[in-house]
Amino acid sequence: MINEETANHPTPKTYVSTALILSVLTAIEVGIFYITSLGYWMIPILAILSIGKFALVVMVYMHLKYETKLFTIFFLSGLFLATAVVFALMFLFKSF
Repeated sequence: MINEETANHPTPKTYVSTALILSVLTAIEVGIFYITSLGYWMIPILAILSIGKFALVVMVYMHLKYETKLFTIFFLSGLFLATAVVFALMFLFKSF
């Protein structure tokens, strides 16, 4: 029976499909790690994949997708700020 409390929550199918997507993305990350010809491009590629996985986990498993958009804006703005700081420090210390 679907009531107001459970109407906006994900189904078990959503959890399983999200887990499968996360598994595939993790396998891609592991595969990219062994491609030595990428050189310094490996770091931004892995960072982008990790951010995508993080956003997927937050949106589905932490139910942020089903909350008000204000919570999503707060959470993702912190993520983007932290990412910008990491890349700025990498650029500053010539880690690319």
